[in-house]
Amino acid sequence: MAATSYGDPARVIAPVDVAVPAPGPDEVTVTVRAAGVNPIDGKIVRGQFGDDPAALPRRIGSEAAGVVSAVGDGSRFAVGDEVIVYRAIGGYAQALLADDETVFRKPAALPFPTAAGLLLTGVTAADLVETAAVTDADTVVVHGGAGGVGAIAVQLAVRRGARVIATAAQRNHEYLAGLGAVPVVYGDGLTERLHQAARGPVTAALDTVGTDEAIDASLALGVAPERIVSIAAFGRGGDGIILVDGSTPQSKRHRAEAIPGLIADATSGELTVEVAKTFPLEQAGQALAELAGAHPRGKFVLLP
Repeated sequence: MAATSYGDPARVIAPVDVAVPAPGPDEVTVTVRAAGVNPIDGKIVRGQFGDDPAALPRRIGSEAAGVVSAVGDGSRFAVGDEVIVYRAIGGYAQALLADDETVFRKPAALPFPTAAGLLLTGVTAADLVETAAVTDADTVVVHGGAGGVGAIAVQLAVRRGARVIATAAQRNHEYLAGLGAVPVVYGDGLTERLHQAARGPVTAALDTVGTDEAIDASLALGVAPERIVSIAAFGRGGDGIILVDGSTPQSKRHRAEAIPGLIADATSGELTVEVAKTFPLEQAGQALAELAGAHPRGKFVLLP
């Protein structure tokens, strides 16, 4: 599946026949069993990162899970290995070519849909928690706690011993409580509700939504700007908050170091990874369009 032009994903994503080349040295071909759907995919399709016509048709998708079907010289994988591909090129596909360095072994007990939705959200959540240096002395607010990144950030912070408060729609409060967080509904009066739930100072905030409400509430609660870490509020850098996007050496290190633990914990069940909905591969455009307005609990996943 690829974007044939830039615009509404439901209108511009279509099947495109692309020959998958034979793998070269340290490369593998992967038959895709599931592909993760992420908000950044929709932004690419809408042209928010550039709308060069020469890049069309543009393959979409950065994470997938599947089975190795061919290997190049020197690859550490073998045909038949079940794997996860993170930082894939064109994950919305029946098959893809990947460098060994982007491929990770998938334990047999980890379902393909869960594996496909794990790493992009997982490493992003880990980066938030590491950058904020969350410890058992903290009371942490996670803005957007029921989303793919937010739910994992909640769990990672809880496992560090922090008291965690998470904002979400009312329908997701029972789910968040099950993850160990104190759920709070967002909207008017958010700062006061967070203050009441905290039962003391709030010392860190992890933002996955990027709204002014989230940043304003965090600052109003007295959180030091350098401990307000966001993956989305790029217009608020002037407030002194920390913005992470995976591009700095520190951010890259946090993300790389998190991968083995995320895979192990998702396999054992110690880490809950929610798959909100699955779609056939040919409905990729519909999935992205729905994701833009749905605020789902967990991840959308495509099934070829």
